[in-house]
Amino acid sequence: MKRILLFLATNFAIVVVLSISMRLLGVEPYLNAQGLNLNALLIFAAVMGFGGSFISLALSKWMAKMSVGAAVISEPQNGQERWLLATVARQAKQANIGMPEVAIWDSPDINAFATGMNKNKALVAVSTGLLNNMTQEEAEAVLGHEVAHVANGDMVTLALIQGVVNTFVIFLSRVIGQTVDKVIFKNEDGHGPAFWITVIVADIVLGILASMIVMWFSRQREFRADIGGAKYTSLQAMIAALERLRATHTPSLPDKMAAFGISGKGSGGFKRLFMTHPPLEERIQALKNLS
Repeated sequence: MKRILLFLATNFAIVVVLSISMRLLGVEPYLNAQGLNLNALLIFAAVMGFGGSFISLALSKWMAKMSVGAAVISEPQNGQERWLLATVARQAKQANIGMPEVAIWDSPDINAFATGMNKNKALVAVSTGLLNNMTQEEAEAVLGHEVAHVANGDMVTLALIQGVVNTFVIFLSRVIGQTVDKVIFKNEDGHGPAFWITVIVADIVLGILASMIVMWFSRQREFRADIGGAKYTSLQAMIAALERLRATHTPSLPDKMAAFGISGKGSGGFKRLFMTHPPLEERIQALKNLS
């Protein structure tokens, strides 16, 4: 189950840092002293929620490279790298976006990902396992899938969605904490332990519920990117690439990078709510239905 994504992990860390900073600067204690004014609290929550989300987005390319050890191709060293750059350049032109950085990371498993804050300054990376184990047509379809992610603006949309859910998690957790502290524990003097304990618990519970929304969007974007991959190559090539993934799939991306990859582990039941990718079988069938 892919519960931890690079984007979400970075976002969470930044929100924590922003929260501590707000406390040290006296902003949150001021709000607390004012009885948790809802308008002021909503502004505070939005600054923290969207701030964490967009700082995470700004760091996404650097974090992705560091996470898997991807090396950007500045000058192609062989025919394979020349083909890779030429293919991404052609597909980027088809998608009407700027040429992404292209990188390779060393892994025997078949995978690829795309990320970046700006669709004209994105990153597309592939594993050596993909280049060595897929046909050129299949690899081209995977690259098209990743270019489609960039062209669709999926990372920016993800950041906006994450910013919204961050805002409501921060806002609602403090409203719930205030209610528990004042109504149940009858605390009339500032905020007691009940407030802080409730806020922490509510942050965790609401954060889990909010992640379901983000995961749902992540799954939907995979279907759209598959259609994009078919558009930049062919429907048959995209289906063949997914069939190859299904036959050989042993994911090597760290859990925190899973949402950015071409594939994901299948899961069912309650775990499905936390999947970053739909099962490969569903993606293949969706493409077959198009034909």
